[in-house]
Amino acid sequence: MEGKEQSTGRLHFVGKKDELIAAKRSFRTLEGRDILIVYHQGILYALDSYCYHAGGELQTGDIEEFDGKLCIVCPKHKYKISLAKGECLYKAADPSEKPPVPRWYSKGVKQRTHGVTETNGDVYVTLSLETKWIESDFYQGEKGKLERAKTEKAEKAEKAEKAEKADKAASSE
Repeated sequence: MEGKEQSTGRLHFVGKKDELIAAKRSFRTLEGRDILIVYHQGILYALDSYCYHAGGELQTGDIEEFDGKLCIVCPKHKYKISLAKGECLYKAADPSEKPPVPRWYSKGVKQRTHGVTETNGDVYVTLSLETKWIESDFYQGEKGKLERAKTEKAEKAEKAEKAEKADKAASSE
């Protein structure tokens, strides 16, 4: 299964609790898997670092509450992913209802989450033992890493082109 080796189930030391709290978000690579550790409202969470949808870097996403669930919002396409379970939430209205009332719905678990434990101020992550494919697994594998690199290169070229056009426009004024 591409991108998802079976986890060893062992504890990985990821840092001192005080340091992780101060950082609020920390990136680690454990057993070749890129993990984001988030501290929010007194709780530490661990999940795959790249959004399941298009590989956006969740590390820069806002954290908001939707339908009573704390979610990280992917900065790339605004997907809302629950920190606790990796479930993707969206708001929609059933057009057959009169009047249509917007409600929150779940797309199910799309982002792999991992266990976090703390012992005497030391924080450990246990990678998920779930063997079923979860969509965020794609961006942990070789194909996903290539896709992310290709997208990042295209985005940098687009930014450079916009900056060049802005410079030309400013110099012609």
